[in-house]
Amino acid sequence: MQPEQIDPALVDFAVLARWMDDQGLPGGPFEEVTPLAGGTQNVLVRFRRGGRDYVLRRGPAHLRARTNEVLRREARVLSALDGTDVPAPRTIAACPDETVMNGAVFYLMTPVDGFNASVTLPDAHAGDSSARHAMGLNAARALSALGAVDHEAVGLADFGKPARFLERQVGRWRSELDSYGALDGYPGPQIPGLDDVARWLEANRPATWRPGIMHGDYHLANLMYSFDGPEVAAIVDWEMCTIGDPLLDLGWLLATWPDRDDASVALAGPLGAAGGLPSAGELVGAYAEREAAVAGRDLSAITWYAVLACFKLGIVLEGTHARAFAGKASKETGDLLHSITLGLFRRAEAFIGS
Repeated sequence: MQPEQIDPALVDFAVLARWMDDQGLPGGPFEEVTPLAGGTQNVLVRFRRGGRDYVLRRGPAHLRARTNEVLRREARVLSALDGTDVPAPRTIAACPDETVMNGAVFYLMTPVDGFNASVTLPDAHAGDSSARHAMGLNAARALSALGAVDHEAVGLADFGKPARFLERQVGRWRSELDSYGALDGYPGPQIPGLDDVARWLEANRPATWRPGIMHGDYHLANLMYSFDGPEVAAIVDWEMCTIGDPLLDLGWLLATWPDRDDASVALAGPLGAAGGLPSAGELVGAYAEREAAVAGRDLSAITWYAVLACFKLGIVLEGTHARAFAGKASKETGDLLHSITLGLFRRAEAFIGS
């Protein structure tokens, strides 16, 4: 694809060329320009210039209120991870000034050579149950590498608001759920177990925890795997990153882990359908291999984090169900996400009872 085939309102390659030249990056024509599909509405375009490969990331055509700030935060975190062994793209250069290109913040990052196992599964992985098992364990290990990073040492001391992070969670998400009542036609949350799970979370909240970098949406669809084996090539889509309790990321992985008895298998795509994945206990064990030696986080309350993840994600998805009543989302999508919300609360109750 040629640069002129990309909508200049999204990526103006003449502007980009001047900006890259100002950053001291290699010059020359843009080659191998390829739009990439991603898990979000953000625009991703891969290209080659001056013998180097890049991926440009910017917000969607219709920028949301916080899109530019989210992109600034992503670029900062990916830059901070440079020099660590966390598998993630690295920021090459960032343009935090939205006046440079049509009102959008953008940044250039290193490309990832890998595949999304929730979308496709190469034959070598599909035909090898031991590889799929290792893929699951490596999802936990990659997350553990992130949890081991000292956020202050890499320049992220002011990146989030970790004070009372755990104490804020239940009230924050109950308020979010209450806000859906403003949507016309929404009858209110019909979620069995909602109040019981909320009470359990408040009564069993861990007394101590250690702040660190959180991805914020850690599940299989946000991982890229190596074509050559079961290793995680990169953690992607850092839109929700913050400084909080990294064990909530592990809880999120457990909350969304494929289970053949519910819709999580479909959401995990080919990898979930193929099976052979490790159990939740094995994921926690793989995470602990590094945590015990490096960060020293206490995993004894991991059930609490898994329940909180179910609670939070269920409420987030219920928002689309509520918007469907108001005609702001399709009924089919709203019904699907509501069914997943109900499944998440069933999973939360199962975690509590285990």
